[in-house]
Amino acid sequence: MSIKPFVDRLGYDNVPPEINRLRCRVNYHALKFLPHIEQMADLLASRMRNQTGSPNPYMALHLRFEKGMVGLSFCDFVGTREEKVKMAEYRKKEWPRRYKNGSHLWQLALQKRKEGRCPLEPGEVAVILQAMGYPKETQIYVASGQVYGGQNRMAPLRNMFPNLVTKEELAAQAELGEFRKHVTSLAALDFLVCLKSDVFVMTHGGNFAKLIIGARRYLGHRLKSIKPDKGLMSKSFGDPYTGWAPFVEDVVVTHQTRTGLPEETFPNYNIWENPLTPCMCRA
Repeated sequence: MSIKPFVDRLGYDNVPPEINRLRCRVNYHALKFLPHIEQMADLLASRMRNQTGSPNPYMALHLRFEKGMVGLSFCDFVGTREEKVKMAEYRKKEWPRRYKNGSHLWQLALQKRKEGRCPLEPGEVAVILQAMGYPKETQIYVASGQVYGGQNRMAPLRNMFPNLVTKEELAAQAELGEFRKHVTSLAALDFLVCLKSDVFVMTHGGNFAKLIIGARRYLGHRLKSIKPDKGLMSKSFGDPYTGWAPFVEDVVVTHQTRTGLPEETFPNYNIWENPLTPCMCRA
């Protein structure tokens, strides 16, 4: 991870093309996972494809809804009064400077949700996937830390897509024992299983998702990646007159340009998320 500061400070346009190609080659060719991590990831991906007894495609969902992410977002989410009070106390303790003006924070939370800058809740993810046309039988691998709100928060997603599993449900405790010694090893397993999936869905920003989307673009867009428009939830469900059919139409139209295709870059764009074309790295 020592190359991370170097990555953030250099965009496409402020270094020579041959340096950008070198950076890309390092990321996609030189850096490799340890053999035992690759083998375990292959095993998990194989189990995902054969859960029903015959080979099937699967979706990988990077669900960013841990307590720290929810707290840092300073967004407002559905929950009990007790949950909201505890979250307010947590934010006040962890980010006291940002918490000084309570009324301002409420206005900021509303504005961020309208602009699509809040993490998607599991239930919101389920609604968007259903609107995209994914059937209830879709097999979904969830890469996530401990979800804020636990099983109650996950219930809407599990109810709509019951074939949903995590690495802990796919593997025995003994199989994951060695990997539990290092958090990065568990993250590496999630990364590879997501990378091998037929469809990858990210619910919020972060280096993990950006690297996966970049790698899939580098592979030539053979595998679908989806970046949900988080602002749709606020726009559609904030309007009491919006029905299911108009919402589905909005989702389908909006996501025609949010499915992992090349994007026009701008200064200091994250090179890992958007290598543009495979030939950039292989030339």
